[in-house]
Amino acid sequence: MQPFRVSIPQADLDDLNARLAATRWPAELPGVGWGRGVPLDYLKDLAEYWRTGYDWRVAEAKLNSFPNFRTRIDGSDIHFVHVRSPHEDAIPLVLTHGWPGGVVEFVDLVEPLTRPAAGEQAFHLVVPSIPGYGFSTLEETGWDVPRIARAWAELMRRLGYDHYIAQGGDAGSVISLELGRIDPDHVLGVHVNMLMTFPSGDPADFADLDEVDQARLARLGQFDAELSGYMRVMAQRPQTLAYGLTDSPVGQLAWIVEKFREWTDAVLVPEDAVCRNHLLTIVSTYWLTASAGPSAQFYYEGAEGVRLAASGVRPPPLEVPVGVAVFPRDLFLPIRRWADRDIPTIKHWTEFDRGGHFAAMEQPGLLAGDISKFARSL
Repeated sequence: MQPFRVSIPQADLDDLNARLAATRWPAELPGVGWGRGVPLDYLKDLAEYWRTGYDWRVAEAKLNSFPNFRTRIDGSDIHFVHVRSPHEDAIPLVLTHGWPGGVVEFVDLVEPLTRPAAGEQAFHLVVPSIPGYGFSTLEETGWDVPRIARAWAELMRRLGYDHYIAQGGDAGSVISLELGRIDPDHVLGVHVNMLMTFPSGDPADFADLDEVDQARLARLGQFDAELSGYMRVMAQRPQTLAYGLTDSPVGQLAWIVEKFREWTDAVLVPEDAVCRNHLLTIVSTYWLTASAGPSAQFYYEGAEGVRLAASGVRPPPLEVPVGVAVFPRDLFLPIRRWADRDIPTIKHWTEFDRGGHFAAMEQPGLLAGDISKFARSL
């Protein structure tokens, strides 16, 4: 375990600003809005703010205000934030991000989880970066979900945590559930704020679905038909994609900011749901660490697992209790009876009336409260 400090060279920030100033902008058809991608005027304005108004050093100082470390596990240098609570009854909690996210998306959860209000459960937080994301390295192929879960189990062992809770959304949801499968003797429970449910192939799955479930099924269909292009590219040709996103900051900005509009509780623009500076910290982390290509490799490694799940192949059963928080504007919305069929150990289920895919950034108070409620129920 080596202490780690985020310290981006000033030359890299100067290069970013120079590239933003020299952007070669494409043309845009009139009147298309967001229907064909990120609108030109919106992106120009956001890119100019990134260049002249956003301050990476503020975000860097915030991240460095927490204890950061790196440790070598299974051929990768794993970066993680480790914040211990002052409360004696605190429970270790490993938080896992997804794409396009990172450890910085959890900064607003640190205080309510480690120093909660009276009556809420306190936690010791361990927040690792997935290999290839941010400040964790990716040096070889094969880093699929089970391998990441095994690395997290090893990380918690090295930290001396004999029992802990796993939590995550997006890829972090899948990794956390897998962690519960492979390490049930140490995982007290798994809490997720995204859960994918698929039909099993039995026509009875579609019988008597109410309007809410029919709408959720339709959203799954919309994702397959319209919203999954990013995933297909990253799952099939991650290296080809990497060249453009690693060379053009505006390309990286557009690739990510589109998801913050489509997957959040935004009305018109992503900033309706997520603070502009927080959004740009996410994008800046990908740009400054050249994570576009390495992070996309996760989708390539997991493509077969997604295909099997969508075709009705069920993963091995979970033995540990599971809690689910459903935010209405999430990318995927689970159908409860399919979830109970696949995960019989679901003990906690909360449906919220606001929030989306990036719950830790959009609704940190609601998410922290639900994690605490789940932990107290164990």
